Amino acid sequence: MVEPKFEIQMLHDRVMIRLEQEAEERRSGSGIVIPATVKLANRLAWGEVCGVGTYVRSVKVGDKVLFNPEEQFEVEVHAQVYLVMRERDLHAVATQETDHGTGLYL
Repeated sequence: MVEPKFEIQMLHDRVMIRLEQEAEERRSGSGIVIPATVKLANRLAWGEVCGVGTYVRSVKVGDKVLFNPEEQFEVEVHAQVYLVMRERDLHAVATQETDHGTGLYL
């Protein structure tokens, strides 16, 4: 018997985010190699929006967003981990077009 497939729809002001995979090691601005085993406290992360609820106003599916991954709920779907959070828990959105950005680009 074949199991039916269900589409995931986010509710209210919730956002589902797929974390971007971090490289095994990073380099600081001055070129110092930082191994993958080093955990930085209170580090924000970038991720991609995979789903939004009906009351979400500032982001859409496909946007890159900045958030704190430590304070969110995780869900695993088809061996991929996603985070679920409220829109108000997002810190920034990376977009190509803006009227009032920071002047910094990814």
